[in-house]
Formats: sequence, structure tokens, C-alpha cells
Amino acid sequence: MKTSRYMYMMILWLMALSCLNCDNDNSDDNNTDSDDDNPVTGEYLGTASVSQGLATTTIDNLYLPGQRVAGVGTITAADNSVWTVPAEVNYNNSVFPFAPDLFNPDGIQYSTATEALAAFDDNDIVEIDTDGEVITGYIFADNYFELYINGEFVGKDAIPFTEFNSHIVKFRVSRPFTIAMKLVDWEENLGLGSENNQGSDYYTGDGGMVAVFKDVLQNIIATTGSEWKAQAFYTSPIKDLSCPTESGTTRSSSNCDTASENDGTSFYALHWELPSTWMNENFDTSDWPDATTYTNETIVVNNKPSYTNFTDIFDDPENDAEFIWSTNVILDNEVIVSYTVQ
Repeated sequence: MKTSRYMYMMILWLMALSCLNCDNDNSDDNNTDSDDDNPVTGEYLGTASVSQGLATTTIDNLYLPGQRVAGVGTITAADNSVWTVPAEVNYNNSVFPFAPDLFNPDGIQYSTATEALAAFDDNDIVEIDTDGEVITGYIFADNYFELYINGEFVGKDAIPFTEFNSHIVKFRVSRPFTIAMKLVDWEENLGLGSENNQGSDYYTGDGGMVAVFKDVLQNIIATTGSEWKAQAFYTSPIKDLSCPTESGTTRSSSNCDTASENDGTSFYALHWELPSTWMNENFDTSDWPDATTYTNETIVVNNKPSYTNFTDIFDDPENDAEFIWSTNVILDNEVIVSYTVQ
């Protein structure tokens, strides 16, 4: 009897020991454990990859003279995909030209568009079609842009973050032609779509871009507005994964909280893969959302000489260019916009 009871107790002890590694039947299969590196994604129902927390810095600062640090990083999402934040850019690509200055706090600062146009070096005209016409573009972007015409490099922003600057470009092309631009709202808290500003360690900030294109006679042939297409590819910070929604190709974070915080380290980000041919003239954006327009007051440009020196261009009384972005100018940090000039 003593031997049998001893063996029975041993069997019970071994069974209990083996269950220390058993799965918890009450766990949510859609979520990761609290000590995992991956974020809890059970509340998110969209098509993006979801990451959580700060990214790993890979480039400390693209532009040393800048008022703010323009770093680049990578982060691994819950599905193990790896993303570059705030975006993959050509800033260090010597083949992609910097756009000539319209007003650059660290470069040339023209007082008027007429002055900039008169001083433009024709060697900076980008030739796309040898038998085309010369088009002039005026661009102000908060914070950064890369401009393609029919898939060809035309010009990139000289300052990725701040101070604020603007540019004039010229290119030779035949109509119709397609304007495609990558727009980036830079961040200091890499992977969390925020900066250290306005008394907050995690200030959400905003983006915005305005542009005007003229023919050789200086007639306006295109301005930014709701007729452009715009799609978001990186959205952050997201505090609540149940707030983003999608309808068709529209990626909306209008229900999400945009308030700045003093601790945003646990917030999330949404990432979508850019199509490899997004900049080409035959890339189909017909099902993309129309660009959302924003006022000068929303983008807060009325105190920036890189804009106010050229309101005769950007705010033409008969053909006013509007600031554009995706559906959320605060949370969407990487946006592609496109328009075809007939």
C-alpha cells in the first residue's frame, strides 16, 4: 500500500510539472504575449502591417545644419515585415538632383518668383522629352518631397525636416505628362510619427504640400487641389488600433486621437507597401482617394517667408493652389500624390 500510494503521488506531481508549459486556454490567439517584441494587433482589422514603439535608428541625421534632426530608422512589425521610417528616400542618392532654391534658409533666398525665374540656370532644366516644352514648377512642402515626371527624377527637397524652404524646378516634357510626388512628414521619434515640439515629447505635427506648374509663357497649367490623387503609406502614432478604418482604397484615421503626449512609447504605426512603379506615367491611380485639401491656416504657413514671399504664385486670385495631403494631414506621414497634365 505504501509503495502504490508513493507511485500515485509521483504520477500526480509529474503531471502538474508537465503542465507548467501548457498553453493558456483563455488566451486570445489574435494577440501576442505581453513580453513579446511584437505588438498586440487583435483590435486592428485593416490591411496594414502594425508595429509598436520606437524604431532602431540607422541614419543619425541626413542634414546636419537642420534645426531638427532628420534621422532614418527601421522597425519590425507584428507580421515580421521590416519597414523604413519615416520613409525610404533618395536624399543621399547623388543621381537624384536637389531642386534649385526658391527660398532656402541655408542657400539662396529669393524675394520674389520673378527674381528666381530670371536667375534660373538653364543647365538645371531636366530633359525628359527632347521635343517637349519647358515647364516651370514652384513647390513648398512640409516637410519633404521627391518629384518625378513620367517616372524620371526631377528634383528633391534640399532640407528634409526644418527649416522650411521652397523650390523652383524646370523640366522639358511633352503633354500629357504625369506628376508623381513622394511626400514625407518627418519625425524625431522614429516609428512613432512625432517630434519633440510645442512643449510635448511626442508632438504629432502635420504635413502639407502646395505646387504650381506653368508653361513657357508662364500660364498656369496645373495647381494642387482635390483633382489630384493621394494615398497614405505610413500612419502614426495610433493610440487605439480599433480607430483606423478602410473603405475600398481609402485608409482613414479620422476617428483616431491626434493629441500630443508626453509619453508615446507604446503607440502603434501602420505600414503599407509602396507599389514599385508608383512614379511611372502608366501607373493607375484611378481608384485612389482624391487628395484632401487644407487651408493656409491649417498648415500654418503665414509666418514662413519660404511661402509668403511667393503668395502671388501659390495664392493666385484666379487659380489658387491648395495645400494637399491624404485624408489625415496629422497622422499620415508618408503620402504619394499624383496628377496627369493633359
